[in-house]
Amino acid sequence: MWGIVPAAGAGSRIQPLAFSKELLPVGSRVDGDGVERPKAVSEYLVERMIRAGASKICFVISPAKSDIVQYYGGGFGTADVCYAVQPKPAGLCDSIFRVLPFIHRDEQVVVGLPDTVWFPEDGLCALGDDSLSFLLFPVERPDFFDAVVTDDDGRVQEIQVKQPGATTHWVWGAFKLPGWCFAELHDLWQERGRQDEYIGTLVNAWLARGGVAHAVRAGQTYVDVGTLHGYREAIQALTGHAAPEGPTPLCALGTAIAAAHVPVVAGVSPA
Repeated sequence: MWGIVPAAGAGSRIQPLAFSKELLPVGSRVDGDGVERPKAVSEYLVERMIRAGASKICFVISPAKSDIVQYYGGGFGTADVCYAVQPKPAGLCDSIFRVLPFIHRDEQVVVGLPDTVWFPEDGLCALGDDSLSFLLFPVERPDFFDAVVTDDDGRVQEIQVKQPGATTHWVWGAFKLPGWCFAELHDLWQERGRQDEYIGTLVNAWLARGGVAHAVRAGQTYVDVGTLHGYREAIQALTGHAAPEGPTPLCALGTAIAAAHVPVVAGVSPA
């Protein structure tokens, strides 16, 4: 399984920093020598990808982000790490499709955003292998994100991209798809003149052509660390989540548990 980490953005909302926003210290970790050290925000996503089965991680970086290469090198945990370059900012679709030449049609792909912290840590394990599927989280301001409208069976009807008055509080935080589906989405993106900056508008076009996507409401907490306010929220979220011991339910039992798991978040209606 491949994990794609789009990390070419400038991070203007939280600048000035003397380093790439994906390396912003958030929380801490204990290294192999038992020493507690600061933890880069992007490590949370990479750890979750590896937990779901990713053995290969590709960071998509800008030419100026050599510090990410220095930080991760050629591996992280049990996964190999490589890099693709996005010459200039051109949106999420352009970023993730830079990795297409590396991916075989029979491989699985997971995609997430490296400046986010979310729980549960094994959320990606809830997603199936046969189709495009989104991991959903409840948020108070869905108009800041991509809200995902589904039917009662979890089939995606529409993605409302940063839409005022979004009709659901459930937004995608990561997604998974087979390599053949990744290639077909790329072909559609090319056919549409590479006009889609956001994955949501491309998926809407995919659905209109008869494509199928699913979504799982297995997310509990989702924090965008791209702002100072989000940074503070991330620290609070990490404080409230102790590290689990042993296999966690979603990874142990898969989508059967995920389908029955609907979190309750104070002040948020699971519309």
